[in-house]
Amino acid sequence: MPETVVPWVAGSLEELVAGATERVEVRPSDAKSGARFERLVVDGERLFLKSLSAADDWIMRVTGNTSHWELRVWQAGLYADTPRVIDHTIRGMALDGDRLSILMTDCGDDLVPPGDDPVPGTHHADFLDAMAAMHAHFLGWHDELGLYDLSRRWLFFAPGTIAPELAAPDVPGPIAVAHQGWGLLPERAPRLHDLVTAVHRDPVPLSDALRATPLTFVGGDWKLGNVGHRPDRRTILLDWAYPGEAPPCWDLAWYLALNRARLPESKEATIERYRGRLEAHGVATGDWWERQLGLSLVGMAAVIAWEKAVGDQAELDWWERAALDGARWL
Repeated sequence: MPETVVPWVAGSLEELVAGATERVEVRPSDAKSGARFERLVVDGERLFLKSLSAADDWIMRVTGNTSHWELRVWQAGLYADTPRVIDHTIRGMALDGDRLSILMTDCGDDLVPPGDDPVPGTHHADFLDAMAAMHAHFLGWHDELGLYDLSRRWLFFAPGTIAPELAAPDVPGPIAVAHQGWGLLPERAPRLHDLVTAVHRDPVPLSDALRATPLTFVGGDWKLGNVGHRPDRRTILLDWAYPGEAPPCWDLAWYLALNRARLPESKEATIERYRGRLEAHGVATGDWWERQLGLSLVGMAAVIAWEKAVGDQAELDWWERAALDGARWL
């Protein structure tokens, strides 16, 4: 198998997995998109294969990923340029028709295990340091690849975006819950409902306000199901499914929203920890931090308020307060 010093794009899936033995289809507990997964062995090395297309991956459809963003990022060398503190695990990719296959090292033993237990504090600290290192490294990066547009990020689960998926014979679980949550939000948090509805109706003002703050390259999905901790303290970061030009605080907001049950410290402490690591990596945050953070939390509420509406009141209240406070920057 070729070395991945330069991005390897195989001519076909067969070439990508040439010599593979022990190919076994698997279904990771955290996988919800419709992509297919296999474990395999090539030349004695344990590898992992992900295969996806818009035909069977609802996330690609709702995000508008019609050009395989992960392949574009790979070909552009952004994975290779990421600080070494992050292990992306990718060995190569192949595109057959509209189906992208991504070959990775099998890092299952080092991934955050499923469940609801808080992650170790040292791992949490290393994750935030790796996130900050990546953002600092790419600060000022501009998207010329046609990746996930900032304005479209706030519309991920918007009612208008998910409507076509609700008409499918087999509605994806997250889509069904999102539909339920949006129905509950006006009663449970009416002010938050009004705010996120305004963002869904016109996402441009929020995007323009954030573009007036520093932007960077983001992978876009720092949920713990995609994260791991190597023995040498490198952070594994899988599934760069939402890559593009975005605020550093966007990845932070995503981390807060999707991992809240497993954080070993409060959201406020997590925010300050990340900011401290960003400063430590050479990024001065004094003149833009509060604005970017507040606006990013508004954007995150537009994405995830439905999930908070089907959960406990304290979590929903936190996001309502954070989003309404952030809206003062609009």
